[in-house]
Amino acid sequence: MRSGPDIALLAALIGDPARAHMLVALMGGQALTAGELAREAGVTLQTGSFHLARLEAAGVVVVRKQGRHRYVSLGGPEIATVLEALMAATAARGPQRVRPGPAEPALREARRCYDHLAGEVAVAMLDRLIDQGAIRSSEDSLALTPAGAERLEQFGIDTATLGRGSRPLCRPCLDWSARRPHLAGSLGKAMLDRMLELGWARPDPGSRAIRFTSAGRANLQAWLADSGRQGSVARVAG
Repeated sequence: MRSGPDIALLAALIGDPARAHMLVALMGGQALTAGELAREAGVTLQTGSFHLARLEAAGVVVVRKQGRHRYVSLGGPEIATVLEALMAATAARGPQRVRPGPAEPALREARRCYDHLAGEVAVAMLDRLIDQGAIRSSEDSLALTPAGAERLEQFGIDTATLGRGSRPLCRPCLDWSARRPHLAGSLGKAMLDRMLELGWARPDPGSRAIRFTSAGRANLQAWLADSGRQGSVARVAG
């Protein structure tokens, strides 16, 4: 008798092209309506609703009703992890979708991966924190060091509170565009939230892209260049 999770069920749900388009659209972390997702998938609202019902029944998405609309979001960070890993595997081995336009370079540079930062900026940021000893990397795991916790506290992140949550504090997430890990987990979310709060970056409307201001990019580079010395964190205008 076979035991363990039935991965075939989840794989079949994700494997449908229309549902795959819907799920990737939700990787930006923003809840979308059933109509928006149907347009993203290129199907009718009725067909889109059928797909969403199957995804909701399996816990892949969560549907919340507000007024006349139904808002859909991913079922949790573990679903986003699966999707990002699949995109990385497809980018390395599978056929490529061609999507010309100015948004593509922006997505490769910096974007939301559900609720944390992904892209070239995020990969470089994790590399730098590992090099400085703020984060310890071991095989397929990451851990925040005491020096790193102190540094993140100076950045305005309460790492002690984050560490008491049920979600992993640090977790590597394979970046589909860079094909190397960026920082996920509750710390990855907190760092993106803090950079947005400081005005270093802003979400690109209608896209998963995160656009850094010129001043924000300079502040991030300066913060990453600091090996842990005391220093102020600059807030910039949007």
